[in-house]
Amino acid sequence: MEVPQSPKLLERVRQAIRFRHLSRKTEKSYLYYIRDFILFHQKRHPREMGVPEVRAYLSHLAVDKKIAASTQNVALSALLFLYRQVLDPPLPDIDGIQRPQRPKRLPTVFSRPEVLAILAKVGDDPEALVIRLLYGTGMRLTECLRLRVKDVDFDYGQILIRDGKGKKDRVTMLPRSLILPLQQHIAHTKLTHDRELLNGHGEVELPDALARKYPNAQREWGWQYVFPAAYRSRDPRSGAVRRHHLSEDRIQRRMKQAKQQASITKHGSCHTLRHSFATHLLEDGYDIRTVQELLGHKDVKTTMIYTHVLNRGGRGVRSPLDELGQ
Repeated sequence: MEVPQSPKLLERVRQAIRFRHLSRKTEKSYLYYIRDFILFHQKRHPREMGVPEVRAYLSHLAVDKKIAASTQNVALSALLFLYRQVLDPPLPDIDGIQRPQRPKRLPTVFSRPEVLAILAKVGDDPEALVIRLLYGTGMRLTECLRLRVKDVDFDYGQILIRDGKGKKDRVTMLPRSLILPLQQHIAHTKLTHDRELLNGHGEVELPDALARKYPNAQREWGWQYVFPAAYRSRDPRSGAVRRHHLSEDRIQRRMKQAKQQASITKHGSCHTLRHSFATHLLEDGYDIRTVQELLGHKDVKTTMIYTHVLNRGGRGVRSPLDELGQ
């Protein structure tokens, strides 16, 4: 039966996702894998299927499509959401499905000279300022791009990161070397926002239900993104035309280009700057609990992975070959 093609099921999934304030990326991923799961089983309705079909689909992703364990986990999360939160009654024994084990890999870390070489190639524009902030604060890329003007505290030299991973707020430092460039950037952004207001625009997306509670807040300067996009765009959820923040892809491309120009062969991205931030702080002797708080890690064990670089290769053991040289 071709029930899966009906928009009702996917629309219920979409409503359940938005009710729980999940991100747009999560919504897009969940809808994709739920639809793919249905198509893989010849358009059968999920109510007609169960744990064996879920396992068969996950096996198909791993064996036939050869996707990574992390991606396979996203697909499983999508199906768990479908059977737990959307379908009634929930599928029995769905919790018994084991998640694929992700390989334990050490994070790639740029050395200080490598970071310096990359920053020398990123240029001098808002995208370059974002990349410098990533290394200087340890923020995730999405956290940096979602910064609002009111979250940057120049007087105390700190940045408030709202609604980070795990729905937690935290505070990180504002690098002194970036205070003046950031102030100049924000001043230029303020001029653009003032012109937008004069032309009847200047609205920005607000988190959760703040737009209904404070109707005028979406035009206020403090709620504007620190790194706004160059052009206004239509919100795919509400249909409103507003100015969003810079695209993540745009920053990633700039980072990749700078790494290539710096002749760095290590595989790394914007997130590698966060790894480098943590490792270099530990190298400088800062307490691991302090680094944990700056990164927003729930468990200090997550932060401890950065101590591998401090062992100086081979866990600090001196090679016997070096002893022969003496």
